[in-house]
Amino acid sequence: MSERRAEIIELFSSIQGEGLLVGLRQAFLRFHGCNLACSYCDTRHGNLPGTALLEVTPGRRDFNPEQNPVALEKVVDTLNLWLRGWPGIHHSISITGGEPLINVEVLREWLPELQRLLPIYLETNGILYHVLEELIPNIDFISMDIKLPSSSGCTDLWEKHREFLQIASQKTVFVKMVICDATEDWEVMRAGELIADVDPAISCILQPMSCNDGTVGVRPLRMLELQEIAAGLLADVRVIPQTHKFIGQL
Repeated sequence: MSERRAEIIELFSSIQGEGLLVGLRQAFLRFHGCNLACSYCDTRHGNLPGTALLEVTPGRRDFNPEQNPVALEKVVDTLNLWLRGWPGIHHSISITGGEPLINVEVLREWLPELQRLLPIYLETNGILYHVLEELIPNIDFISMDIKLPSSSGCTDLWEKHREFLQIASQKTVFVKMVICDATEDWEVMRAGELIADVDPAISCILQPMSCNDGTVGVRPLRMLELQEIAAGLLADVRVIPQTHKFIGQL
């Protein structure tokens, strides 16, 4: 087993609240750090916490602190305990962050070990295509963001997204775009064209931005208008909010 340690925020069990696998139970392995600073981000990315939180009983929030950086053995032991005690409840392991692909040296060694336990589901901001190309043999599902300038505050990522999606299309992939009332038609049009150039059958999820009070930050009519634009280019366009917030899950 790999002796390389990783900077981890937490390992916990919950319901996937976004994208095509919404509603499925996953083991979430959240890595520290990100290479972007999206305006809507709801995950802490400050200094590395001294301890990571590893859930003992899946879904029960009975966390044990583990000194950072964390050994792969600790993660595997926890997952094996879950798999023995609660067989069949988890669909996959969500490798998430932040941006997990910034931890390429760790993932190079960890993913083959983790994939022996459950399928690997990567949640990514979709720009580190050189890293994805190296790691993709040990990834089964990819949830890829396209960062729209209006909602994320990020600009000039279009070509990086294109390169990333071309590689990601080797596996089961869908694209997620966070939309807000300020999202303009041209952004969704450009993103739709980018996806269609790779494969118009790739599913596209329009995710309305979540407000602090639990509501969504997009008018219903605006959601329909943006869905209509994307649907003119792609075969499968869905509007799905962050459902885990509605049911009180992390």
